[in-house]
Amino acid sequence: MTIEPLLMLRGVTKRFGGTTALDRVDFELRRGEIHALLGENGAGKSTLIKVLGGIHVPEHGTIEIEGRPTPIRTVADADRHGIRIIHQELSLAGNLSIAENIFLGREPSRFGWLRRGQMDRDAAALIASLGLVELEAADRARPDRKRQRLLGRLQGVRTPVSALSMAHQQLVEIARALSTQAKILVLDEPTSALSEAETEVLFATLRRLRDQGVGIIYISHRLEEILRLADRITVLRDGRAIGTQDAAKVNQRDLVRWMVGRDIADHFHRPAFRGGPIALEVRDLWGPRTFGVGFAVRYGEVFGLAGLVGAGRTELARLLFGIDPIQRGQVFVDGRPVRIAHPRDALNAGIVLVPEDRKREGLVMIQSVAFNLALPWVHEWITGCVPRGRRRRAIVDRAIREFGIRVANPEQCVAELSGGNQQKTLVARWTEHRPKVLILDEPTRGVDVGAREEMFAILNELVESGMAVVLISSDLAEVLHLSHRVALLRDGRLLRTVAAEEISLETMVAELTGAIAR
Repeated sequence: MTIEPLLMLRGVTKRFGGTTALDRVDFELRRGEIHALLGENGAGKSTLIKVLGGIHVPEHGTIEIEGRPTPIRTVADADRHGIRIIHQELSLAGNLSIAENIFLGREPSRFGWLRRGQMDRDAAALIASLGLVELEAADRARPDRKRQRLLGRLQGVRTPVSALSMAHQQLVEIARALSTQAKILVLDEPTSALSEAETEVLFATLRRLRDQGVGIIYISHRLEEILRLADRITVLRDGRAIGTQDAAKVNQRDLVRWMVGRDIADHFHRPAFRGGPIALEVRDLWGPRTFGVGFAVRYGEVFGLAGLVGAGRTELARLLFGIDPIQRGQVFVDGRPVRIAHPRDALNAGIVLVPEDRKREGLVMIQSVAFNLALPWVHEWITGCVPRGRRRRAIVDRAIREFGIRVANPEQCVAELSGGNQQKTLVARWTEHRPKVLILDEPTRGVDVGAREEMFAILNELVESGMAVVLISSDLAEVLHLSHRVALLRDGRLLRTVAAEEISLETMVAELTGAIAR
C-alpha cells in the first residue's frame, strides 16, 4: 500500500554566493513517521530545515504538503502550514512561566483581558500529554530530590522556565509546537545536553507523537540514537541527498560510510604518554558546586573528567578558569601557587578553557573567522593605536593552515561555518602561543563523525607536543579511550582517579550512577 507523503521536497536548490548549500535535494516525510536526517557538518542539514522554516527561500524546487504545492517564504508561512522547528539552542523566555511560554503571542483573552485560568488548564493538558508518567517513572528509578522538585515544578505551569532542567524545557518547547496544531516537527540535536534517563523520556514522547500522526524530522550526530528511534534515514553529503533507507536495514558502519564517503575507524586513538612533569595541580578545591576536589595533570597527558549530567564537570572547569569564585583550596602551575580570581589570571598562568557552548561563550558569532582567531593576540598586532595588518594576517593564516579550518576566506563570518570548523576555530585561536594547560569542555558536541575524527587528531598533536589537556565529555567512551587517566566525579565530589587502562566502561558507568560504591 502506497502511503501519501505528508511533506515532499522536489529538486530544492539553495545557493549562497558561489557556494551551493543544497543541490537538487529530494526529501519525503510520511505522516506518523520519525525520519532521521544525517550528514557531516556542512552537508546541508541546517540549510534544509531553514528552508522548511521559512528562513531561507530556495532558488529552485518545490515544497508540497499533503500533496499540494506550498510555497514557504517566511517563518509565518511555515507556522501557518504546521511546521515547527525546535533548534539545539532552545528559544524559551526563562523569566516567563511554562504556560506563558507555550502560548506566547497567542494568549487566550476575552474583551482584551487575559484568561489566565484557561491558559493554565490548556498548558497543563498539553504537558500531561507529553509523557509525565514516563518521566516520573524514570525519576523513581533513580531517586533524586532535585529531579522530583523539578517534576513538581513542571506540573505547576506557572513555574518560570528557568527553574526547569533541560529535558523539561524541551518538553515545554514541544508542547508549544503542538499548541499550534503542528503537523511537522523538526528537532535539531535534541539530546546534546540530556542525560540517558532524560533522553528516554524524550524518545517516549516522540514515539507517542508519531503514533498520533505527527511527522517528525530528527537530526542528530549520535548514530546509535538514530538507529533506535528512526523509521527511515536520509543522508546528505555536500548539499546532495545521497539516498533514503529503512533504519532497520543499516548499521552504524553503513551510516558512517554513507555520510563521509569512506570508512572511519570505530575506535579512538589515545596519544602516546611521555610522562612529563606536573603542569597543573589542584588541592582541596571548593566552589559553589565543587567539594574538596584534588588532582594533578602532567605535561603530555590527557586527564579526563568523567561524570553524568550535573556531576560538576563544567563547574570545575569554570573554577579553574576564574569564571566562578574559588571558595577554598589551592591551584599550582609548574609547582608554583597561582591565585585565580578572573579569567585573565588563568590566562596569565597558562590555563585556557574551550567552553562547552561555543556560540554563547566561545566565539563572537557576528564577527569574521579572522577576528576570532586574532582576538586573544591584539597586544601583538596593535602597537599603540596602529594595527599591524601583516602580523595579524600571519597569526590568522597560521591558525587556519595548522588546524585545517575550511573557510572561503578569513573574513567570512564565523557563524557561516559548520559546527566542526567553528570548533576548530575556537581551539586554534589559543595556540599562537601554546598554553600550558588546555581544558576542553565537550570538544565534539554537535559535530559530525568526520569533524570528530579531525578533533581527535588535533588533540593527539597537542598532547604529543607536550601540552597538558583536561578533557570533559558527556560521551563516557570518548573520555575513557582518549584519556591516560580519568577522574570520576559525582555530585561535585571526586570519587577516585584511575588509569584509563585499569577501568572498563561498564565499571565507570556503575560507579558514576552509584550502582557500585567504593
